[in-house]
Amino acid sequence: MNNYTNDNTTRRYKAHVSTVGTTQLHLRSPYIIAWWSAAFPGFGHLLLSKYLRGYSLVIWEVLVNNMSHLNQAIIYSFTGEFDMAKEILEPRWLLLYLPVYIFGIWDSYRTTVDMNKVFILAERENANFNSYVIGALEINYLDKRRPVMAIIWSFFTPGLGQLYIHRVVTAIFIMILMIVFVYFSNVLIAVHYLFLGEISQATAAINPQWFLYMPSQIGFAVYDAYVNTVENNNLFESEQRKFLQKNYQQYRVKIPASDEVN
Repeated sequence: MNNYTNDNTTRRYKAHVSTVGTTQLHLRSPYIIAWWSAAFPGFGHLLLSKYLRGYSLVIWEVLVNNMSHLNQAIIYSFTGEFDMAKEILEPRWLLLYLPVYIFGIWDSYRTTVDMNKVFILAERENANFNSYVIGALEINYLDKRRPVMAIIWSFFTPGLGQLYIHRVVTAIFIMILMIVFVYFSNVLIAVHYLFLGEISQATAAINPQWFLYMPSQIGFAVYDAYVNTVENNNLFESEQRKFLQKNYQQYRVKIPASDEVN
């Protein structure tokens, strides 16, 4: 198999293809990454492929948010019931929540700025990287996929868009989160009541504490799948361009003049 193997002779590689996914550096907007961290701590880091940090912050968000009843208080605030919002909040957990929430926003912004600089250096070095890997459990390779399909599958079930572009670990994590949120929010029970025309029962069935997680998760799944599909396509084109230049551009092709053709 004529495939490049990382020999650690280059300072910076801009991509790595493994059996569980393709990890790459590319330019990102620090403000967008910070916004996703504000929407749901950990999501900004997942967009940066900082998986361990991202998973830790997501689990922290779900745990501490539930213990402080923050989402429930937000719902009460939206409906103008400020006294109920104050009463339901648990201050011991809320004060524990705030420093980590601010750290997630700050750290994702700072990391994005640093990784953009690393990408520029890696792009200038233009080092080789592996584009194909086959293992006992999976096969992964660079190719072009349709961003619209990643969006559609992410809308159907968050995580399927990530599976489509072979981000296996992130896909499994997002799908597990979706199962937890759907189950505890009773959203499918509410949908069932809506189909029966029983709107009041559907409203009563919803658990807002868990339901409020879902818009951020669905939006993140769609955005992450779309962006990574586009960037994977760009990475595929970059690798193909370099391969063709290295193996074929040095050969001169003689194009006959128009009079010679006649």
